[in-house]
Amino acid sequence: MQDLFAEESHGAYQPLAARMRPTRLEDYIGQAHLVGPGKPLRRMVETGHCHSFILWGPPGVGKTTFAKLLCQALKGHFIEISAVMSGVKEIRAAVEQAKQFRQMNGTQTILFVDEVHRFNKSQQDAFLPYIEDGTFLFIGATTENPAFELNSALLSRARVYRLKTPSAEEVKSVLIRALQDAESGLANSALTLSDHYLDVIAHAADGDIRRSLNFLEILSDMVEPGESVSQQQLEDVLGGSIRRFDRNGDVFYDQISAFHKSVRGSSPDGALYWMARMLDGGCDPLYIARRLLAIASEDIGNADPRALQVGLNAWDIFERVGPGEGNRAIAQAAVYMACAPKSNAVYTAFKQAMADVSAQPSYEVPIHLRNAPTSLAKSMGHGDEYRYAHNEPNAYAAGESYLPEEVAQSRYYQPSDRGLEKKIAEKLEWLADLDKQSSQQRYPLTDWEDEV
Repeated sequence: MQDLFAEESHGAYQPLAARMRPTRLEDYIGQAHLVGPGKPLRRMVETGHCHSFILWGPPGVGKTTFAKLLCQALKGHFIEISAVMSGVKEIRAAVEQAKQFRQMNGTQTILFVDEVHRFNKSQQDAFLPYIEDGTFLFIGATTENPAFELNSALLSRARVYRLKTPSAEEVKSVLIRALQDAESGLANSALTLSDHYLDVIAHAADGDIRRSLNFLEILSDMVEPGESVSQQQLEDVLGGSIRRFDRNGDVFYDQISAFHKSVRGSSPDGALYWMARMLDGGCDPLYIARRLLAIASEDIGNADPRALQVGLNAWDIFERVGPGEGNRAIAQAAVYMACAPKSNAVYTAFKQAMADVSAQPSYEVPIHLRNAPTSLAKSMGHGDEYRYAHNEPNAYAAGESYLPEEVAQSRYYQPSDRGLEKKIAEKLEWLADLDKQSSQQRYPLTDWEDEV
């Protein structure tokens, strides 16, 4: 078996993150739900009974490291390819190499495919027959949701394990070990860090162990022998750190989902926090503005129709004055919508109407509702017996039907009892009474705007 933890460059410089890669499962940080006692990946290492699988998690959490630890436990042959740099040619070469090792001495080959989601469908399909016949044990690594990015055929042959973001304390433990471990090259250096500075680095890494070690290594290069790390040096190293926010990836959808649910759930604090997180990570502020317009329609609706205008105003302000004041306007809209009364009655009604229209026949437009632009149309009765609402008492033609006869009893819009919709519900109830009684009493509620 090849030495998985030694570089093939024979003495070439190794980054600190590579030098600190664990060589024993006991040193593997985090993922206790998978590698803790009795957990599935630990049992796989201990028993040697393995199946192909996908490791799904954010960058720097140990996907490659675990694959190498498993291979070491199996005494197997490790082949690593990256979907960023490889294609079908490299896949075929890996297959041939795996076959040779199996024929020569029965050695199990572990094929580790980094960024597997970057392979297209045909490239992913190329693995299938060799996973099935056991040519190699397939381990894929991805930062994206496999359900969206990987073929169902591949997913049916490989179990998915989700790796979690390590806590700041777990990242800090790696930093402490790096400072003390002789293999790191830092144990005998002049680099000393206070416990507070270690906490700062661990939090700045945002769950990425590799990034935390990169920060530490850069600091070690900056500090002269006998000097302590200064706050300015720490700020220089961490100042350009990038939060983990992949606008096309899973983290993006998790954060915008949390933002939407905070506004829907009437939590202005949650809305502001997740908006700040997304902006800090590089999200386009107008994406948030667009989502707020969707929220105004889907989750607030006629309970407060002004929410739509507030959202449009925030967008307009951003485009007129730029992100400084514009971001604040979007934040104002987010807080307004979080505090507004909520109703999804319009959203629900429209969705049901669309579903009914899709499932039902194309019923004809009733004669009295048809357009009559020509004498022929008029001679056919189009528009006959139509009652012009403005000529009726209260501008309402009591008893008139505006639906095809087959669905005349359908009722889609059911206003809530919140905000302006409470008044809308009262009016619709009054109109329904007019339909039943042909009453000509005047609707008493005239000023809705003051009722919000």
